[in-house]
Amino acid sequence: MHATRRTFLSLAGTGLGAGIAALALPQEAGAQPTVAGALIRKPIPSSGEMIPVIGLGSARRYEEVKPGEDVSPLRDTFRRFHELGGTVVDTAPSYGQAEAIMGGLMDDLKIRPSLFVCTKVGVDNIEQGRAQIDASFKALRTDRIDLLAVHNLRDITNELAYLRELKQAGWIRYLGATTSFDRQYEAFEAMMRRETLDAIQIDYALDNRNAAERIIPLAKERGMAVFINLPFGRGSVFRATQGKPLPEWAAEIDVTTWAQFMLKYLVSHEGVTCAVPGMAQARYVDDNLRAAQGRMPDAAMRRRMEQYVDAL
Repeated sequence: MHATRRTFLSLAGTGLGAGIAALALPQEAGAQPTVAGALIRKPIPSSGEMIPVIGLGSARRYEEVKPGEDVSPLRDTFRRFHELGGTVVDTAPSYGQAEAIMGGLMDDLKIRPSLFVCTKVGVDNIEQGRAQIDASFKALRTDRIDLLAVHNLRDITNELAYLRELKQAGWIRYLGATTSFDRQYEAFEAMMRRETLDAIQIDYALDNRNAAERIIPLAKERGMAVFINLPFGRGSVFRATQGKPLPEWAAEIDVTTWAQFMLKYLVSHEGVTCAVPGMAQARYVDDNLRAAQGRMPDAAMRRRMEQYVDAL
């Protein structure tokens, strides 16, 4: 079915919209790992639905594919992610061609029903918002988006009102808002207090812990899932750890790489639901998804990890 969101809203008054909404209701997501062990999952507070704590992000890595360029590494990445039980994939219209590339890969591999697809709307008025959301459905080749979030607070009140219409109609399952800038935290917190959201997405990393002071605790208080963008910060921790061995005590939480070290720190926070590192190679999927397995840091270990990285 490829009716647009505008089509649904125009039919709502005739009673036909209810039938379309029923057809658009999501299939049950639940791909199970076929390799290694099951991935640790956490609930989305508004529904109780369980999702893996590590997802796949597409910023930068999927933004541009030149004509004739080989996309097999990206296809292998998606295939491996699916094989290991990954479900959450995150993108946005502002990430260049990422939505279209991801939509093509999901269609090619026939794995859309098992994925939890997240995208965003980031525009200045509701007319642009409606058009951008329609374009996202088409690019992703889907009739249902699992999580649609307002990007970086742009036209937040109007866009959230429209997202609620789409959720009521069954076109989206969850709605939320995102930011990745400290300068927006005050306005973001105020928005979280006045709006009812299923989820937020925020920047948080071992060397960028400001979101843990107020934003993540507020999300827990307000019953909002927390998705993490920029989980490796802006590259400084990788630069600081390059060529350095892991501390011996990292074995206590089943960590074998720095990427797992950083990701386990994030998803062990009680208020964090899912981190979405960018992955464009299958070997990174193997590495990152191991952060969703094995022993997790407790509060004392998390402090130890912070102190270790702060001292680098």
